[in-house]
Amino acid sequence: MQKQQHFSSVFISDIHLGNQDCKAEFLLDFLNNISCDKLFLVGDIVDLWQMTKQFRWPAAHNDVLHKIMALSHGNTQVIYLPGNHDEPLQKYQGLQFGDVKICREYIHTANDNKKYLVFHGDQCDGDVTLGKFQAWIGDKGYDLLLFLNRHYNRYKAWRDGSYWSLAGYIKSRIKGANKAIYRYKLAACKRAKAKGLDGVICGHIHHPEQDEVLGVSYINDGDWVENCSALVENMDGSMEILHWTGLNQAQTLKFPIKKAKKAA
Repeated sequence: MQKQQHFSSVFISDIHLGNQDCKAEFLLDFLNNISCDKLFLVGDIVDLWQMTKQFRWPAAHNDVLHKIMALSHGNTQVIYLPGNHDEPLQKYQGLQFGDVKICREYIHTANDNKKYLVFHGDQCDGDVTLGKFQAWIGDKGYDLLLFLNRHYNRYKAWRDGSYWSLAGYIKSRIKGANKAIYRYKLAACKRAKAKGLDGVICGHIHHPEQDEVLGVSYINDGDWVENCSALVENMDGSMEILHWTGLNQAQTLKFPIKKAKKAA
């Protein structure tokens, strides 16, 4: 990618500033190498949950916030859609803090006139959640995945400096995780379809993907904990997910569009 490539819109979510697994340096490098007309912060930008357990705020995390604010003061419209980890900000929906607009949901019209429902995705938790015991097992398993991912990529950084999501690779091969992801996609697309929209753009589950469910385009922009990914809208309205693999290194993720089965 060339420096300062310009996009119509950029969607990022699940940064989790304040969390030790946040890849703030990668995100800052990404933001320094692009420009856009609109920047959507699709929830879980600051991990207020984690910060109540242990306060951690490295300089790189502060630099990311300063960069976002600088963009909002310039030619970029910044729209913040709080999620579950930054839930206290949800009560400010409809208000504007400086040059940042806060919304719980937003309908975005792309340059090809397709309309997308944009939201974090925790609104769909009731359609995905399993029992309390399964949820506890899932949390502990996810903590283990992040631990493995953290140490594996320290080794990768020492070897060649590139980043690869071991956690995402393992998670994609767990049958139960794939079932939960599909239920989430189905719930998100049902919400967009009920509003008569063409697609949905969300985050929340840390799984970047483009798919089609119930005739609705499903796009998940991923995260900056496991995958270091962002969704970009090109000037013609087309959407693509970029994986930021290292300093000033981008890779476009390709997803074959699968026709999902209709819900029973």
